[in-house]
Formats: sequence, structure tokens, C-alpha cells
Amino acid sequence: MRRSTKLAAVVLSGSLGIASLAACGAKSNDTTTASSGASEGALKVGMAYDIGGRGDQSFNDSAARGLDKAKSDLGVAVTEADAKTGEAEADKETRLKNLVTAGYSPVIAVGFVYQAAVEKIAKENPNTKFAIIDSASDTQPSNVTSLTFSEQEGSYLAGVAAALKTKNKHVGFIGGVQTELIKKFEAGYRAGVKSVDPSIVVDVTYLTTPPDFSGFASPDKGKEAAQGQLDKKADVIYTAAGSSGNGAIEAVANAGALAIGVDSDQAAQPALAKYKNSIMTSMVKNVDKAVYAYIESAKKGQVFTGVKNFDLKSDGVSLATTGGKIDDIKAKLDDASNAIKNGATTVPTDPTKV
Repeated sequence: MRRSTKLAAVVLSGSLGIASLAACGAKSNDTTTASSGASEGALKVGMAYDIGGRGDQSFNDSAARGLDKAKSDLGVAVTEADAKTGEAEADKETRLKNLVTAGYSPVIAVGFVYQAAVEKIAKENPNTKFAIIDSASDTQPSNVTSLTFSEQEGSYLAGVAAALKTKNKHVGFIGGVQTELIKKFEAGYRAGVKSVDPSIVVDVTYLTTPPDFSGFASPDKGKEAAQGQLDKKADVIYTAAGSSGNGAIEAVANAGALAIGVDSDQAAQPALAKYKNSIMTSMVKNVDKAVYAYIESAKKGQVFTGVKNFDLKSDGVSLATTGGKIDDIKAKLDDASNAIKNGATTVPTDPTKV
């Protein structure tokens, strides 16, 4: 039976095996979650979340599902550390360093915002294994594994679905932060729409630009951006913005339009249950599968190295079918999917190339 305990970040002891483990939290208190119940000598896995943490109904929750499955199926011991909006780079470094000091290896960093911190701490600790989700660098040390996804391919299918469902020939895309990663979502979506009907208007809104990453955790900003697109007659809106997408989905539902979720099957999430009839589909990024596969490789002593990419062909990305709202266009979506898988369609990653 799974048992978790919330512990204050000031002092942690017992199963952590150290006097203190500091972590910055996205919740009301800075906390680290430590789990018990694993056998003595079990693989110790540390996970450092991106802004929003466990419970964001999106990206972080998907990573958490993979961690939970690894704990249940593989018997690993885990600790989870949260991030907070607006934190300094030093906070990320300290979070990772404390996990290393506590004896956790591998340490999994959730999100590209950890790239610099992971590289620095990994170089200082060559005997610790690290993984970073959604980022890769030519300069990262050999003890770092990148777990990446072909977001543009899943987003292309989302664009095809949006184009086939829009009544106003007007759709929208909302990105949380204008980064190269989120631009991949935009590029794929716009290309998918264009493949069906080039005359369809695609509105694009980004909530923030680096170094402001609050666009991933600001439902109010998501709601405002969606309302702006709805006012321009967009009737299908795809949001890639972490928990900010919850606000966008609310606005879309209130307007009687259609939303496309991201990262997780958002129509199946209890927190969004009252809006599920308005969520047409979600572009699911199977972060949970990547996290589990990575931990399993470490457990077997054959840890993934370099860049491990999860694409449409390997089920790294997909479209959710909860609610049956895309059942009527399944044949066309299958055709689009097969064209990507067999190489007939190459999906762009740069919006300017669409």
C-alpha cells in the first residue's frame, strides 16, 4: 500500500538518511514529499517538479503517474520536490543538490527550465544519474539523459481535428511561455490545420515570455487569453500552458466552444469534470511512460543514455478519445497519423516554416 508523508523542507530525517533536504514549493509551504514502504536497498529516485507540481492536471501530473507506477511495480523509493513561481536559478540547483546529497540516483528534473541546473549539478556529481524531461543540450555531461517528445506530431493531429470541427473556420492556440519547446506545439498545430484547409484562421497567443515562466501556472491569464480569441470568433482553442490551460478550458466551456487539452487526457480529470463536455480531445504527451521506462532502465542497470525521444510511432504522443467527440473523424485522423508514421508527412517544429 502506498504511503506518503509531507515533510517540512527545513528538517527531514529517517528514510532520507540526511539531516536536512531543502526544497522550494509551489504550494503554500515549501515542501518535499517523501515516500516510504520500499524495501531496504531499493533504488532511490528523486523527482524535481516544474512550476505547478503534482496536481497541475497536466505536465507534472503525467510525470507523477510514471513515478507512482515505478514505485508500485518496481519497488523503488521516491522523493518529490516542488518548484515555485519566480524562483532563482540557485533554487533549482539547491533542490537537485539536496536530492543528490540524500543519496537519490537517478534524479529526474521535470521541464526544460532545469537544463542549466542539471548540467551544473551533474558535472559536480559524475556518479549520480540524472534525467531531464523536455530538454537536450550538446554540452550536458554523459550522466544526464534527455527524455524528449515529438510534440509537433501530436499537435499536428490536434490541428487536423480542430480544422475538421470548427464551424467558424477560426481556431486558436494559446502557449504558456514563448519558448522553443512551446513553439513546437504551435508549429504542429498550425500545420495540421493548414493540411485540412489553408483558409482557416489560427489565432496565436502566448501568456508570457522568458524569463517570466508564470504563463505555465496562471489560470487567470489562460482564461483571459481564451476569452480574447473567443471574442474574435474562434470556436476551437488548443492550449499548451500547464495549469494556465485550466482557465482557458473554463472560458471555452462557458462560451459553448470546444477546447483541446494538453499533456494529459484532461476530459478524464476529476478537477475538470464540469468542463469535460467541452473538451474535444487532448494532445497527450505520455511523460508517464517515459518516466517509467527510464526508471525501469536504471533498475535493470542498463540506464538510457543520451537523448531518448518518444514520438507518434512509439506512442510518445497521441490524441485522447474520452467522450467520443472525435470518433466521427477517426478515419481522417488515422490517415494523418499514418502519413507521419510512414514518413510521408514531416511535421515542422518552427512556426515560421508553416
